[in-house]
Amino acid sequence: QVQVLESGGGLVQAGGSLRLSCTVSGLTFDDYVMGWVRQAPGKEREGVSCISWRGSRTEYASSVKGRFTISRDNAKNTLYLQMNSLQPEDTAMYYCAAAKRSILSRLLVPADFDYWGQGTQVTVSS
Repeated sequence: QVQVLESGGGLVQAGGSLRLSCTVSGLTFDDYVMGWVRQAPGKEREGVSCISWRGSRTEYASSVKGRFTISRDNAKNTLYLQMNSLQPEDTAMYYCAAAKRSILSRLLVPADFDYWGQGTQVTVSS
């Protein structure tokens, strides 16, 4: 059974940083493109970032490019999202997700993912 567990969310002031982590079990981690999706109150889920199987390719939403960095450690079955210069509009539930794909050519959208975590809340105060 696949388990996806996020951690690292919290409350931070605008301009601050957080690092999200996601550990995955029950699947062959490096067979999957991994990504982060977020959902703000009253809004639909949106893709934030994704990373290829060995980490050689990354994609970002335009709203986070230059501020967020995605990475993965396949030896630890762990995905990360370093978030810097956080703004109130980054406030959302952040989900870690896994996608079984053969090609990564664009930022993945929520419908692309096969497995999801329960999410970790990120709140940025102004």
